[in-house]
Amino acid sequence: MADDKDGREKQAADEDRRQRERDVESELERGDEAEPPIDSDEVDEFEAALEPLTFPATGREIVAAVGDRELASPARVYTVADLLPDADLEAFDTPATVRERVRRPAVAAAMKRVVEAAATLENEEFGRSQHEAFERTFRALSDIDELDDEEGVEAMADWAVDRIAEKETVPGSRDLRRQAAKYCRKHGYEVRDDEWLGV
Repeated sequence: MADDKDGREKQAADEDRRQRERDVESELERGDEAEPPIDSDEVDEFEAALEPLTFPATGREIVAAVGDRELASPARVYTVADLLPDADLEAFDTPATVRERVRRPAVAAAMKRVVEAAATLENEEFGRSQHEAFERTFRALSDIDELDDEEGVEAMADWAVDRIAEKETVPGSRDLRRQAAKYCRKHGYEVRDDEWLGV
């Protein structure tokens, strides 16, 4: 390669691309480390406390049974009522499903807000696939290290709750993904087409 301005710019661009690839590879190896999870032992004890319930159980049934139980993450202490919706709109199939939800507090709190907002609507359905897509979107936002803590998750929960109040319907999961992608780009994180948020 020639040692001129174009050659140096190409080398710099290639090095930048390689660094981004290394960063992505490193992030994939780390998995779900973006949000400090609740301690596994504590979540195990919580799951054991769910055994007396009959599953599937609604969020309301779980909150009524163990809503005041505390779960500590490295960032703060939550109660189960902070993380699960006090509504009948969402049912959990097994204690393990509940465990998986509370393990990521920011995602759980966002889902709680959206489900409780959707539960205020008459005859509104928030189907399982739509629900899973919302949760996956919140998880994807939470996993982006370049975004400030959990602000993206909170911002998208705010957007969804506002849309539910304004339009009296739950926004589509694709709409939520589009908003999340806009949020990322606005905050300097470029969303690729092959990512979940790359709608």
